[in-house]
Amino acid sequence: MTRHLLSIDDVSAEEIQRLFATAAEMHDVQKREVKKLPALRGRTVINLFFEDSTRTRSSFEIAGKWLSADVINLSAKGSSASKGESLRDTVLTVTAMGVDGLVMRHSASGAAHQVAGWLDIPVVNAGDGMHEHPTQALLDGYTLQRQLGGPGSLEGKRIAIVGDLTHSRVFRSNVKSLSKLGASVVAVAPPTLMPSGIAEWAKADGFATSYTLDDVLPEVDAVMMLRVQRERMSGGYFPTSREYTVGYGLTRQRLGMLRDGVPILHPGPMNRGLEISPEAADAASSRILDQVSAGVAIRMSVLYHLLAGEEG
Repeated sequence: MTRHLLSIDDVSAEEIQRLFATAAEMHDVQKREVKKLPALRGRTVINLFFEDSTRTRSSFEIAGKWLSADVINLSAKGSSASKGESLRDTVLTVTAMGVDGLVMRHSASGAAHQVAGWLDIPVVNAGDGMHEHPTQALLDGYTLQRQLGGPGSLEGKRIAIVGDLTHSRVFRSNVKSLSKLGASVVAVAPPTLMPSGIAEWAKADGFATSYTLDDVLPEVDAVMMLRVQRERMSGGYFPTSREYTVGYGLTRQRLGMLRDGVPILHPGPMNRGLEISPEAADAASSRILDQVSAGVAIRMSVLYHLLAGEEG
């Protein structure tokens, strides 16, 4: 791996598989009575979150603690950033305390790259604006690979990513990671929630697009539903919630369009009844809770490779 994990561009297909292999070993820790490894004993990791988070922040905290690191959580609301301190001054102040790694979420696209240029410690991007969320994409790929048969099992598989693509950093990272793992992605959304310039982007990066979910579902090997990010929307991206669900929700009726056993994923948090029905979220083929479990394992793997002094 490179010194930081800011984007899926920072890891090759081989490095992703290496992260997955380490994550598989870390996954076993969750089954132990004592969930501790000594790998990062004596290291200090700061989780600096300028946006609200439950899954990502808590899984990074658990990952660091299970590796025996000292983990400190900071949020913008409880830091000097809320008093007007600049991002640069905030991160330089925090890291001047002798920390070994920084995990950061920020509402501005590119913030993690900017911070990495200021610091001489590893930086992990835990989501920056509408840009990328690399560890989420890694845990999604890891979950699918385990479900579909292990290393190499994503080769040639067709994965649908459905929903609010315009505002989704998860979509942007998954397009890159799933392609590196050999899968083909089809992006499905209403025209108002397709990113600007999607046709040229899709051609350059080799993924397909569709405006019709019902045409896509019978053909896919996995489906990932994305949250409708109302907090990032200004204006009407669709007429009503009901109309969105009718056109693009994974409803109880649409479950029948999927082949038996096709994994259902959602990065969370879910808007039940909007982009995904309770029947789909709780279906036997739903891998949503597996994603949460995989998130801890993947983040343990990332922290280990960046901070344990291992090459690669």
